[in-house]
Amino acid sequence: MFNTASSEVKKYTYRLKDGRVLNFDVKHDDAIDAIVSGNKWRKLKLNIACAVQNKMSGILTFGGAHSNHLVATAKAAQLAGLKSIGIVRGDELTCDSNETLRNCNQFGMELQFIPRNDFREFTSMDYQPCLKDSYPGYHIVPEGGANFYGVIGCQEILKELPSSAADYDHIFVAAGTGTTAAGLALSLNDNQLLHVVPALKGDFHAEAIKKMIYYATFSEEETEAIIHQQIRFLGDYHFGGYTKYNEELIEFIRDVAAQLSLYLDPIYTAKALYALVNEVKKGNIPPTEKLLFIHTGGLQGVKAFEEKIGQRLFL
Repeated sequence: MFNTASSEVKKYTYRLKDGRVLNFDVKHDDAIDAIVSGNKWRKLKLNIACAVQNKMSGILTFGGAHSNHLVATAKAAQLAGLKSIGIVRGDELTCDSNETLRNCNQFGMELQFIPRNDFREFTSMDYQPCLKDSYPGYHIVPEGGANFYGVIGCQEILKELPSSAADYDHIFVAAGTGTTAAGLALSLNDNQLLHVVPALKGDFHAEAIKKMIYYATFSEEETEAIIHQQIRFLGDYHFGGYTKYNEELIEFIRDVAAQLSLYLDPIYTAKALYALVNEVKKGNIPPTEKLLFIHTGGLQGVKAFEEKIGQRLFL
């Protein structure tokens, strides 16, 4: 449905304010599609295939008001000839509340808005039997595509790299549910470190990723080895929490765009690349080591973010 060959690797040289230069490569999964971009297609690909193979009528999934996953599911399902239902956190919202929800509606997704206090129950595994009874014929995909199929799909990201990818010492990726990070972890070479930059407050990502790797490999021993030896969690770059930001982050986004024509979203990728730059500046990563940044997309949400802050993000 989408050609992942478009997600090429490009080299960048970024000049810091103190005059130093930083070299890093970017795997441009954002180039896969403007809407079903980056890790969104990776996590949806096998879920869509499962629904089609099992002759399901549609996909049911979950998300917040600015969810890249929701709109990606809406478009991917439509292209696959499937219906889609999105359970949205916040009964004060409507299909016209922001650009993301408007796009979901335009791609044919039926949006159902539920109270925020009830959302956690709807998305829990305990509630799955009720959802299956209420929505027969729908393949249920967890929020953010966080299931077995999502992890396996994200394993393809590093496997697509040329053989020279073995030379990368450090790989940086943003994290929401941790599904992409779990898939990347399962694809690492022995000498590589995966730096996971959560967009949310809290220390739950390590446990979430551990569980997803375990379910994907059925091997607790392998899970422990990857988590403790090859993954570093950088939990201090969330800028206050999910969807939070400050002027420093906005300035960084604009500077990267101006210098490199590299465009980042303020929710995920900007925070992850900021972490990469800052870890090198602090001396935690030697400047001679090779860095790869995974661009996981999310740019479709920029317009909704601009509506929220009342100004353009890219000048």
